[in-house]
Amino acid sequence: MSKMTFTFANVLAAGAVALLAAGAANAQGAGTLAAVKQRGVVNCGVNTSLPGFSAPDAQGNWTGMDVDTCKAIAASVLGDAKKVKFFPLNAQQRFAALQSGEIDVLSRNTTWTQTRDTSLGLNFAPVTFFDGQGFMVSKKLGVKSAKELNGATVCVQPGTTTELNLADYFRANKMDFKPVVIQELAEVEAAFFAGRCDVYTTDASGLASTRAARAANADDYVILPELVSKEPLAPAVRQGDDEWYNIVFWTVTALVEAEELGVTSKNADDLKKSDNPAVKRFLGVTPGMGKNLNLSEEWAYNAVKAVGNYGEVFERNVGKATPLKLERGLNALWTKGGLQYAMPVR
Repeated sequence: MSKMTFTFANVLAAGAVALLAAGAANAQGAGTLAAVKQRGVVNCGVNTSLPGFSAPDAQGNWTGMDVDTCKAIAASVLGDAKKVKFFPLNAQQRFAALQSGEIDVLSRNTTWTQTRDTSLGLNFAPVTFFDGQGFMVSKKLGVKSAKELNGATVCVQPGTTTELNLADYFRANKMDFKPVVIQELAEVEAAFFAGRCDVYTTDASGLASTRAARAANADDYVILPELVSKEPLAPAVRQGDDEWYNIVFWTVTALVEAEELGVTSKNADDLKKSDNPAVKRFLGVTPGMGKNLNLSEEWAYNAVKAVGNYGEVFERNVGKATPLKLERGLNALWTKGGLQYAMPVR
């Protein structure tokens, strides 16, 4: 093998190749805002059907917290929350759809992890729902704790953090289990309620959704008290397009900031007359925040007017008055003991 001679010219050539490669990689992900404006619609990936987060009704109208995130982005960018096209994706399809450019944003109960953040070419926006993995069983099983599940059959979806956490939990607690791995969510749920497995495991919010929407009698099933993981659920975009990432990041942030400021879908118009400098900046009365994002100065106003602040979104879709009956818990504002904390819009 000949010995390579390193010269200044070689170094320059290698550097040029690296720069070209980096430029090509950036170009692949660049221009999402321009593409969305030209198309006139935001392409948004959501769950195939997870009531409270993303689910279609009989007329094909989508509702849920993740759906409202998409609508808020459309309102921020296009001034109209209806200008969204929803792409129902299963756990295996979701990342490829985003990587390929089929969708502009993935808003689909997806856990922000280090592997996904660093190896899949994704950037995550702020967490829209702080969750944890749990277990649901039939009351007839007589189980009160996940520590009593040794030898159980467990229904789980493949290609998820859920599947990995399940194995970790049973291994850590020196218990055995038999996985029943089924790809489609509806089939997993059907298998559990048909008795093909003793346990169904997924995010606790997903268990509450499934119990409320799919069980013949929700009272026949119990969600065990243990949460065995951290599941910060957040929207994701492709790496390499900072302009679009900023828009998604700050739109999600704006819904939390609105709740902190007391801005709602109902009072946003009246609060344009507020003397509060923070409210004036937020609603676009004082210009600058929209220009920073290459959007209308009313981007945040449009988002909140369309879907409400974070508290409104939560209560309407999964709160105590809904079939899911979820408490705010970790998803309360930081001023009320929760983890929702908005970076300042200023």
